Amino acid sequence: MLRTRRRYLPESRSPKPHYVSDLRPDYVAAYSECMTLSSMVVSRDWQEVSVLECILGGLHMDVAIESEPQRALARLTKSKVDALIVDCDLNGTGQFFRELKREAPRSSTVPLVIMGGPHEKHDMEGTGAMFAFDKPISVEQAVRTLSAARNMILDGRLRYHRAGLEVPVTLSSRNQKRAAGQLINLSQGGLQVRAANGFDASEASRVAFELPGTKSPVKAEVEVAWSDNRGNVGIRFVSMTSAMKNTLRLWLAQQYFAN
Repeated sequence: MLRTRRRYLPESRSPKPHYVSDLRPDYVAAYSECMTLSSMVVSRDWQEVSVLECILGGLHMDVAIESEPQRALARLTKSKVDALIVDCDLNGTGQFFRELKREAPRSSTVPLVIMGGPHEKHDMEGTGAMFAFDKPISVEQAVRTLSAARNMILDGRLRYHRAGLEVPVTLSSRNQKRAAGQLINLSQGGLQVRAANGFDASEASRVAFELPGTKSPVKAEVEVAWSDNRGNVGIRFVSMTSAMKNTLRLWLAQQYFAN
């Protein structure tokens, strides 16, 4: 049996905040509400499933429910799932994990194991799980674990994503020479620019530019990774403030999910 739950947007349905956001006063979603990921819960315990649906919905993750491990495996081999949550008390999960290692696209799935009682816990390495929590589910622990998993999934997805962007950029060298350029594309690790004629790209040590929709310019210490004779320069970020890293990370995430 397979059920799919659409993402839960509490603000649009009720003036009362979702209890996930009430759980921890310091809880702040790392990404915007539009960033929906997919998840699958493999379980027959509908009380636990209901709790997980609420938590995953509050984290803006679509939820598919599968009660049979073999059906879940068949789905995983045919479609992309970002997060997998498995009830290890369910019969057949041992075989499920063995087959999952052989057949499913592991690079796109993060197995999350709902562990059983103290005497029924499966070996983490054997299951391939990266996260785990105990049954019966503690809402606070589940929110913390699933939030960490979601952020890890997004970080992995966004790390190598490049966004095309045409905005002015200023390159500076250690001897205070400056040159204007045009930003071509941008990632968390660096950017590609087209530098003005006459600027020695190998001397670039700092870069500054503005991201559309943000209040403060991005400034960073950089090093040149490559350049060509047409003025194209590949630049790697070396150092920037934590606030700027967060600004860049969130902006790139917004562009990724908008497209």
